[in-house]
Amino acid sequence: MTREKTPADLTITPRDRRFGRGLRQDRWWMRGDPIATAFYNALSVTFPRGEAFFVESVRAFRDGVPPKLEREINAFIKQEVMHSREHVSFNKRVAEAGYEIGHLEDVVVESLEMTKDRPQILNLAVTMALEHYTAIMAQRMLGDIDYWKDADPALVAMWKWHAIEEIEHKGVAYDTWLHATQGWSRWKRWKIKAIMMLLVSKEFWKKRFQGMLYLLKQDGIEGPGAWARVLWFWFGRPGVVRKLVPAWAAFFLPGFHPWNHDDRKLIALADSDYADAVIPGAVAA
Repeated sequence: MTREKTPADLTITPRDRRFGRGLRQDRWWMRGDPIATAFYNALSVTFPRGEAFFVESVRAFRDGVPPKLEREINAFIKQEVMHSREHVSFNKRVAEAGYEIGHLEDVVVESLEMTKDRPQILNLAVTMALEHYTAIMAQRMLGDIDYWKDADPALVAMWKWHAIEEIEHKGVAYDTWLHATQGWSRWKRWKIKAIMMLLVSKEFWKKRFQGMLYLLKQDGIEGPGAWARVLWFWFGRPGVVRKLVPAWAAFFLPGFHPWNHDDRKLIALADSDYADAVIPGAVAA
């Protein structure tokens, strides 16, 4: 069996917290910027059904895994279920702020319908690729001190909480993939995961671009100007996509594993050293 690189002392802790209940969410909650707000709103719309897909993809290969990985899968499932719950609440407030998001939810449903008759191992590969995305986004969310500057603190708290747990369980889908494909050659394993990452990346960013434009049109921002502003946000300043490229590219390197880069220090900083160590707006269940 392939040697596991996830730290032996890793603890995946489901943090049952609720955010923003009773909060009136500003239309442009991300520092008054419609472009930044559209990015996170479009991303959040994908989470409730997307994370349910992640859970099912990993759960399909849980039987027979080593005890440590089984415990990690169970904790991963609990975390993802709570993430879905909080993004349902967040998305409801996006709608209450005046956005029509039903079309974007339909796009997610249609995408997931295409996976139903596909081999489960390919769905696991999709999950592995998207979990890499959520992990490297989480690194930026926690590691860049200016990332959330002037954004709504209660909503920032939710995104940071989500980011903490994405880092914690970033190796679960990958380790499940390694276990499920342990009989494959290294070449076959690399080829399938590389192809899937390229396909996932193409569809992921195409749909986020379309989703942002759909939301921005509701703000009266459309046409070439909207395209230019979205692309600048992605690749110019703040460069939310540009800054992901090195960590994204590492996925293709021989010997890659999500825990080749141990970034648990970001969790410790978010939990203790930052000024918002006690996450504002959070209520223990």
